[in-house]
Amino acid sequence: MDTLRRDLQDLFRTVFDDDAIVLQDEMTSADIDGWDSLMHINLMVAVERRFKVKFATAEIAALKADGQNVGSFLRLVASKMGVS
Repeated sequence: MDTLRRDLQDLFRTVFDDDAIVLQDEMTSADIDGWDSLMHINLMVAVERRFKVKFATAEIAALKADGQNVGSFLRLVASKMGVS
């Protein structure tokens, strides 16, 4: 899971063009500058390509809604990859 977290952090840094991003489980989109609806879709597409996973539309919407955090996103990606 540590490797996945590190890889996901690198991807966040690339997508948001911010090398200072350090992912914490409790972080939400409000904690990252520029994380709006368009960037959310860009992030989802980048994660799908990088980790060779697919998100259902409902999963993408749920991650953006209700202040879902990075920890829940990390667990979703891990479950899709079969990583525990």
